Amino acid sequence: MCIIGSDFGCHDRVVIADKDCKEKTLDTLANILYDNAGDVMDSIVRQSLLYDFYGELLTEHQRAVYEAAIFDDMSLGEIAQEQGISRQGVHDLIKRCSRILSAYEDKLHLVSKFQKTKQMVGEIRRLTEEFKKSRDESLIEQIGQISSDILEL
Repeated sequence: MCIIGSDFGCHDRVVIADKDCKEKTLDTLANILYDNAGDVMDSIVRQSLLYDFYGELLTEHQRAVYEAAIFDDMSLGEIAQEQGISRQGVHDLIKRCSRILSAYEDKLHLVSKFQKTKQMVGEIRRLTEEFKKSRDESLIEQIGQISSDILEL
């Protein structure tokens, strides 16, 4: 992997090339690596889910800084001025919050269980629609198995 260029404006970003010579961007502030075709949406959704599930476990100060950076897209300088701390302090706090939220997920797995449950409910919905059309009783058995699997998550 090699560094192609960098943009140290509002957020610290480094453009790199992976072993297949595909350009990727490392957002060092949010600790996200995404391809330059725009695959950052998954990371944004993941950050949002982690915050939705575990954000209340952060201190009020951590939440204020994290929300300003991630959801309000404020620069490090703007947050630092607003919070009365240094840019480096803001940067470190955001990284720490991301690590804390990820650590909660590593231990509790609430986001992954939620996503798995959502996917399984979608499969139940699909099988239900298929049953309405075909009246195939084996579909009811599949629905029952998926329901049992959900209860065991």
